[in-house]
Amino acid sequence: MSKSKFFTGQPIFSQLLSFIDKRMVDRVASQCKADRYCRHFTTHGHLVSMLYGIFNHCNSLRELTSGLLAWEHRIKHLGIGYFPRRSTLSDANKRRSEEVFGKVYQVLYDKYRSVLPDSRTAKSSKLYIADSTTISLFQEIMRNAGRNPANGQRKGGIKVHTLMRADEDVPCLIRFSHASAHDSPFLKELTLPAGSVIVFDKGYNEHAQFEKFTKQKITWVTRKRKGTVYKITQHNPITQHQGSRGIQRDRLVTVGHTHHNDHTFVKARLINYTDPKSGKKFQFLTNNIELAPATIAGLYQKRWQIELLFKRFKQNYPLRYFLGDNENAIKIQIWCSLIADLLLKLIKAKAARNWSFSNLAGIIRIHLMTYINLFAFLKNPEKCFTLKPYESNQQQLLFKT
Repeated sequence: MSKSKFFTGQPIFSQLLSFIDKRMVDRVASQCKADRYCRHFTTHGHLVSMLYGIFNHCNSLRELTSGLLAWEHRIKHLGIGYFPRRSTLSDANKRRSEEVFGKVYQVLYDKYRSVLPDSRTAKSSKLYIADSTTISLFQEIMRNAGRNPANGQRKGGIKVHTLMRADEDVPCLIRFSHASAHDSPFLKELTLPAGSVIVFDKGYNEHAQFEKFTKQKITWVTRKRKGTVYKITQHNPITQHQGSRGIQRDRLVTVGHTHHNDHTFVKARLINYTDPKSGKKFQFLTNNIELAPATIAGLYQKRWQIELLFKRFKQNYPLRYFLGDNENAIKIQIWCSLIADLLLKLIKAKAARNWSFSNLAGIIRIHLMTYINLFAFLKNPEKCFTLKPYESNQQQLLFKT
């Protein structure tokens, strides 16, 4: 009897995990000494358990462990031989360093970055975008920014500092800090190739780093902060074509002040821009004096891509509730969410049918443990479930008539 070609011997979750080499995870765990004093619940098992909870939107350890228990007879398909209890998973989230999961993400990113979606022009290949997003926590685990609320119940917060390439749509560098920490120190950790372009918001106000980027022949583009002290050194002419594209002014300035001894003067270019559609006004600062002013404005507009990344990240992964009440557990869950996001981006890139990310994430969550060929299913999900396991003309009657 001819079986449907859509069904496979591995559930969809196992097919997702096939992108993660178990030997690589064991190697990274050995380098970080993450499996010391662990007899059964290894780093790989920990990663698989967390990914199950993330893909399945589990909001508690009980949901995660009971969900795995329901599939205990199929647990070998996931490449793990030990079923974790709540206490085991809780202790692992507290004791196993989040560093090992960060290195696993970095190895996966380096391995698959060449096949990530790239529907943009080649000019974006050297464009980097830096920004941060804050995730509120349910209690005072990490310090949050802002004033204390009137009811005195102040929540904690973790800030995720992110660097991404515009042609990859996934983070290439991640750092964590308290929500109350400033964004500027993140720029000091960046090592970019000469000729790159980096775009960031006005929160990254670090004049010394701006000068360092200029010496490294890296173009930076940002917005001018309110109250910025600067001195105009030259007015550049505005053509009629540039004016029609929203350029109001183009000037060379020296940014800096002498309010304290530790000051740095930055030679920059100040561009006044008005969006032709919305009428909103912006002031851009950059160290590039060769590009057209409208091009500078267009580069900054690409910064919105990282906001869409943060929106996708918060909407599709369970980050309202964390599976631990300590800083290490929170960072582990964020790293595993980033790994899950990278896996889904790979699936989206390889799928024959053009899926929206939210629909893809939802359909995989529903059929996470379904035994069906993932890519055949994504190509034609309706046909996949309308076909019978056996052809209709070969069906046998259960009872004689």
